[in-house]
Amino acid sequence: MTGSETAGRDDRAAWHEDLVDETATARATVDPQGRVTGWSEGARRLLGYESSEVVGRSAALLLADDPPAELPRSLAGLRRWSGTATLRHRDGHRLEVGLLAHRRIRNQSQDQRQNQRQNQRQDQSQDRNQNRQQDRNQPPEQHSLDSEWLLVSPLTSPTGPSRSPGGDALVMWGFAQSACLMALYDTGLRLRRANADMERAIGLSEDAMRGLRLPEILADPQGDLTEERMRRALETGERQHLQIAVRLPFHDRASIWTTSLAPVRDAGGEIQGVLLSAHDTTEQHLARQRLALLNDASVRIGSTLDLTRTAQELADVAVPSLADFVTVDLLPAVEGSQNPLTGPPSSPVMLRRVACQSVLEGSPEATIEPGAVTTYPDRSPPAECLAVGRPLIREVTADAIAEWESGHPDRAERVRRYGFHSVLAVPMEARGITLGVATFSRHRRPEPFETDDLPLAEEITARAAMCIDNARRYTTERSTSLILQSSLLPQRPPRQAAVDVASRYLPASGQTGVGGDWFDVIPLSGARVALVVGDVVGHGIQASATMGRLRTAVRTLADVDLPPDELLTHLDDLVNRVSAEGDDSGSASDMGAIGATCLYAVYDPVSRCCALARAAHPVPALATPDGRVEFLDVPAGPPLGLGGLPFECLEREIPEGSLLALYTDGLIEVRGRDVDEGIAALQDVLAHPAASLEGTCDAVLHTLLPGRPVDDVALLLARTRALGANQVATWDVPPDPAAVAETRRRACRQLADWGLDEAVFVTELVVSELVTNAIRYAAPPIRLRLIHDRSLICEVSDASTTSPHLRRARTYDEGGRGLLLVAQLTQAWGTRQTHHGKTIWAEQALPVAV
Repeated sequence: MTGSETAGRDDRAAWHEDLVDETATARATVDPQGRVTGWSEGARRLLGYESSEVVGRSAALLLADDPPAELPRSLAGLRRWSGTATLRHRDGHRLEVGLLAHRRIRNQSQDQRQNQRQNQRQDQSQDRNQNRQQDRNQPPEQHSLDSEWLLVSPLTSPTGPSRSPGGDALVMWGFAQSACLMALYDTGLRLRRANADMERAIGLSEDAMRGLRLPEILADPQGDLTEERMRRALETGERQHLQIAVRLPFHDRASIWTTSLAPVRDAGGEIQGVLLSAHDTTEQHLARQRLALLNDASVRIGSTLDLTRTAQELADVAVPSLADFVTVDLLPAVEGSQNPLTGPPSSPVMLRRVACQSVLEGSPEATIEPGAVTTYPDRSPPAECLAVGRPLIREVTADAIAEWESGHPDRAERVRRYGFHSVLAVPMEARGITLGVATFSRHRRPEPFETDDLPLAEEITARAAMCIDNARRYTTERSTSLILQSSLLPQRPPRQAAVDVASRYLPASGQTGVGGDWFDVIPLSGARVALVVGDVVGHGIQASATMGRLRTAVRTLADVDLPPDELLTHLDDLVNRVSAEGDDSGSASDMGAIGATCLYAVYDPVSRCCALARAAHPVPALATPDGRVEFLDVPAGPPLGLGGLPFECLEREIPEGSLLALYTDGLIEVRGRDVDEGIAALQDVLAHPAASLEGTCDAVLHTLLPGRPVDDVALLLARTRALGANQVATWDVPPDPAAVAETRRRACRQLADWGLDEAVFVTELVVSELVTNAIRYAAPPIRLRLIHDRSLICEVSDASTTSPHLRRARTYDEGGRGLLLVAQLTQAWGTRQTHHGKTIWAEQALPVAV
């Protein structure tokens, strides 16, 4: 840009600065005691007094007559006054002037800075733009919050176009009766014309406003902003558009105006003024605010199934968009185990504070701590709205505060201190149940709640109430599911000799609820043990109930002593049958619709052999004493309930002291982590086990699940034990009745070697009965085995698949009493099928060593 262009631009800016002649208005400020605190150059021109002669003295000295005695009382509570006054000039003559006075809270040094700017413009016109920029950039000064009166009066009639341009009456009528607020300003930005809407909105006549600038008419920061846009319209010749919020006189709240500023040109194209036109868009603005609040509530309220957090989200959404202070109080039964009652609560109303929010940091207005239960008097807004069952608006009056004084003096003190003036209370109801109340209060916003605020508050409260009821139902269901699942899981490991076990169960966190993961340890005959881990797909009470049915079925089938693959086949058939029954009854089956996986393993401490089969379940991990860890390649069977597909069994000899890990998929399948990473982490932990099984369980969970799991997790660790040769004795029995006596003698000698003399009598009877039956009714080969561990087990195996049954012998029957005696004298007995026949066993409890 050339130097001449720069100079031309500065000249134009200075020319426009000259157009706004602030000395053309007499301005003075008067404090509440009636002393003059500000005196402009325009005031000096009007009355002839210098600033030093007036500032600090009583404004009554400027009046030609004594002020009326009732003047202070008549001005009390007013924000603006307009009229005429008779003033006395410095030389003594009287002046009849029109005055416009605004009550305001402002910085007392503002007039001083303004006078300085006027002097700078008069003395140093070449630096006007620079001075104005410096003034805008200077730091704010300390404010005095005392109210004062700003008095303005135009000195001369404005110059420019005539009041009736062209004398066209139609134009005059159209301007005066326009459907929007209109005002015409000259190039000095002083009002020339104002239509009827402008007069109604401002509350002043056109004559009272003529010759004044917009900031002098409004005395509002938005007036300065609008005038700045007027300057821009004069400088650029382009229309300007803005939206301003102005609190007009005699209005309780600010109104929103969409304003257009158009430069007015004469026939030659020269700009002669600015036409201001404005539309009141307050209702549209409030409607958009309400829609925005509803949209915000739909997004933010109910983000979780946590009752307290949902209540807090309601309070956060409503502040500051709707209220200055919000509390959410619930009936104590909502958070307890009881079901809330329908209808209004009984008097006195007891409520628990769940959430609160305030425009003030830390919510200092609150008198009730979160979680505390308090009583609300019958005439308080929360209790009253719950009694009538509908929202209500109440003004905070002195009588209401006095009523709270007796029962809740701290609450009355806070109401007074923070200036509460309007309360909106909304009952929280969902599905016919009363949950509590949301209370919205205002103490910073001057406007009270209106009827239009009721639907908005009711809408967001109803959403929060529904979410809180969902959270309540979820919490109740989750608690019930946890209790049910906990009751179905083993409370403590059963007594058995094959393995040492440790287990963990972690319910899912978040919104997933309780699932159907389970584990079990089942003692079997012959000192063997069955280890089971299963997972019902799905969550909630239905999954827990299904898990319980499956666990019961597994224990029943295990008691029959089926091999793992056969047991899963029977379990699969059971799921299919239940699913078919559900379909026939017209309701979805809890098993068939959900599905399940299972891993079943049987470990024999005598042979150290483990047989395993699985139904679509993760493979187990095996850590041997030498530190190696492998995942056993158990054939993958179909999920339970699919039907028609076989299951296969894997048999593996396991060294004594090995660690077998069975788990559900929630342990290794974590969101954001690859399954292979989870498997590798589990392998690393098992390769370096802790000193105890319990410590190893904790290490596995800490490493693989540092936070709460998103799916249920069941973990079962088993360290294998083995029975030595000195604990097991085996004899082949010839199929000859004469061999029974020799077999008894061998058994007795073995008991003597083990120091079990007290068990000789019962053992002789058991051996005689079982061996005799095998010789008489079964087929060879016949074998007797005694196992000594925590109990004494006697087993007789033969090649027959026919199992004996208890029966009650009649008086003259020669047989049928031996097996009954065995059942009566031993702790347990039974039959299991083997690959080559069957085995009949009987177990005796041994006396506890002192």
